[in-house]
Amino acid sequence: MKGLIAEQLVKYLEARGVKHVFGLCGHTNIAVLSALSKSRKIKFINTRHEQVAAHAADGYARATNKASVLLTHLSPGLTNAATGVANAALDSIPMVVIAGDVPTHYFGKHPHQEVNLHADASQYEIYRPFVKRAWRVDSAHLLPEILEKAFALAESGRPGPVLVDVPMDIFSKEVDGALWKRVLANTKTLHKPSLDDETAEQIVNALLGAKRPLLYVGGGILLADAAKEMRELAEQLQLPVAHTLMGKGALPDDHPLILGMTGFWGTKFINDKCLKADWILGLGTRFSEADCSSWEEKYTFRMPPTKLIHIDIDPAEIGRNFPVAIGAVADLKAALTVLNRVARKLAPKGVQRPALLAEMAANRRKFVAGNRKAMESDAWPMRPERILADLRAAMPRDGLLCTDVGWNKNGMAQQFPVYTPGSVFTPGGFATMGFGSPAALGAKVARPDRVVVALIGDGGFGQNPAALATAFEEDIAVVWVIMNNHAFGTIAGLELAHYGTTFATVFEKNGKTWSPDYAAIARAYGVDGIKVGSAAEFRPALEKAIRSKRPVVIDVYMQNEPVPTAGHWNIMDIYSPGKKVHHVSTGNR
Repeated sequence: MKGLIAEQLVKYLEARGVKHVFGLCGHTNIAVLSALSKSRKIKFINTRHEQVAAHAADGYARATNKASVLLTHLSPGLTNAATGVANAALDSIPMVVIAGDVPTHYFGKHPHQEVNLHADASQYEIYRPFVKRAWRVDSAHLLPEILEKAFALAESGRPGPVLVDVPMDIFSKEVDGALWKRVLANTKTLHKPSLDDETAEQIVNALLGAKRPLLYVGGGILLADAAKEMRELAEQLQLPVAHTLMGKGALPDDHPLILGMTGFWGTKFINDKCLKADWILGLGTRFSEADCSSWEEKYTFRMPPTKLIHIDIDPAEIGRNFPVAIGAVADLKAALTVLNRVARKLAPKGVQRPALLAEMAANRRKFVAGNRKAMESDAWPMRPERILADLRAAMPRDGLLCTDVGWNKNGMAQQFPVYTPGSVFTPGGFATMGFGSPAALGAKVARPDRVVVALIGDGGFGQNPAALATAFEEDIAVVWVIMNNHAFGTIAGLELAHYGTTFATVFEKNGKTWSPDYAAIARAYGVDGIKVGSAAEFRPALEKAIRSKRPVVIDVYMQNEPVPTAGHWNIMDIYSPGKKVHHVSTGNR
């Protein structure tokens, strides 16, 4: 029996278990919206901007560990969404983007909004640099097969977004329903590659024979849902665990084996432990620049002489930035299951490193003590350390935190304890300002049972305030905490340190720093808004907002202080060769 593509598409999504679709209307996709309006299983989350929709879909996928679905319009809709989709791509987040396009019978005639400067109807080519694959559906009967491939590709191997570009007339065509039944008969769960026992024994023996072994984990551990297995291996062999920004929380920050984040925003103690390790087992990390102090061997990693074992699902990452002694392409959950079995066989009594654990515990106490004055400060504007400390005290242990960039990302990773794996969503690879606010929407839609807080700067919140409209309309109870320093604070500190000016980085009016009243803006959207007037007011306001189970914006005036940087990033040498300058405080004038 034949049926309209738009209606069959929605039925296919329902059959796959899709519960939410994020997006925005346009004349090319309203046939799909009409079909979605009749669905009892899928809720459409309407947004005011495609970047909001893309980041929300990203947050949703991080919270569910499954591919999210983004529906967008052609050309400006697709380019508006591009930042959010690229952010998902660089963080390996699965997403299926379905975009409308110009009608097939008008290809090349330059109909309304067609992109065709290099090839007819070539808008989908815009996504090629960052999606795993971009399809244009040129025949209606191909859509079922393409969609099935799209979901499989988005979720398999190294996850990531894919694009399915559909000319609008295809949505209104009819195809045989048997084509959809055929693809729905496919398995939706693929078996993933693991390690053989011989390789696992080689790895475990190398770690057992090492004097200073170390685990280095990235976001791939969380994508593979392998935090439990990683913890088991660390405990069996008593391996200290350092992590990337994206690996934050893979091992709880109150675990005795946790070292912490490496690189530019890592501490000297953590970087030195990595530098002096003789064997490192890297799990699900691409050894990115900021995490590795620009790969300069005197700061974080020196390989060789340190020998690296690297396990990742993506073979392209193995050996990309450091030479590898033992490399394996495998799913981390499956690989760690084998490693744990082999570790128990080769070291049945486990390994004990009491002196190392005591040294690490002493360092953690010293670090917290060094921050305590700022964490308890009553200064106004608030110290960023106090904001982080009060937020940690108010949030439940398993609350979901969505960050943006600046103190809320870098300072959080350095100073904010995370206790539940997979409870921090941050824009790692793309470092996208404007991510945190809408990503929190998607996270809360996915996990309505969890407290969700967006910790963001005023610069980031100002980019996507329309997320509040969606929160109000859909009753999405996110709490937004705006660390408001009246500036693009991190860049302001860089510019002042190296060039002696804060031109175009500090928000000013008549020579004074300035910010909109974001609490008032929230109220205009129908969302509760609180403008905190002192440090003492912040935590009670936050606790009240969490209890309310309503969307709430809390606007907090914050000192523009730099995140402490004990590591290295060689952009400093580009700005100021030989001066060893990082950031400086810009204050709040």
